[in-house]
Amino acid sequence: MVALQQKVSERRSKGMFVVEGVREVEHCIESGFEIKEIYYSPNPTFHIAEGNIDGASMIEVSKQVYEKIAYRGSTEGIVAVVKEKNLGMEDLSLPDNPLIVVVESVEKPGNLGAILRSADAAGVDAVIVCDPLTDLYNPNLIRSSIGARFTVQCVACTSDECIAFLKARNIQILTAQLQDSSLYYDTDMKRPTAIVMGTEATGLTDKWRDAADKHIRIPMLGKLDSLNVSVSAAILMYEAVRQRTTRT
Repeated sequence: MVALQQKVSERRSKGMFVVEGVREVEHCIESGFEIKEIYYSPNPTFHIAEGNIDGASMIEVSKQVYEKIAYRGSTEGIVAVVKEKNLGMEDLSLPDNPLIVVVESVEKPGNLGAILRSADAAGVDAVIVCDPLTDLYNPNLIRSSIGARFTVQCVACTSDECIAFLKARNIQILTAQLQDSSLYYDTDMKRPTAIVMGTEATGLTDKWRDAADKHIRIPMLGKLDSLNVSVSAAILMYEAVRQRTTRT
């Protein structure tokens, strides 16, 4: 259990990952993931319908053991071992007018988890992680997404694969960047759209800048020149929501 939490190599070799917390486990189950084992502390504060965990081993552990395997300090007394379910680009189910968020080489799992949480709230159809520097089952990612890792379609691929995928489907590519860009609220997001974000340190690579249909920026009125990537993504997602729901 501890190895699955701490080592990406262990998760990949076993094809398993760890989910902790009632809300997160429930979202995982509702999204069709296969639960292999559930470890719970004495007198747990949760209840999961038996039909949702058919075939899973239910294992009660002592308080001391639970404190050892629990990833975070405060929890509801449940940790689950879950089988990975890795989607490919061809597995994405998209509507006729999709809204997609693409992130390139985001390193911090907490940022990616926050982006997924905002994507769920904004009704984004998919999050595509290009050239990832963190794996999609990192415990910090799952924790910071509060279960949105399971409610939002999320795939990993190369930037080249993603660009080809978007171009083939006539999905416009909007890259968030300071240089040679227009204000985000002056850009039409009502049509099929992919909002592309890079890292805070270096931004997007040239391949994305060259592939873009338009470059967009968020105005920076203070002395700093950038926002946290998850904050920027949320602003741009909700601009798309505003445009798509505003009556003309």
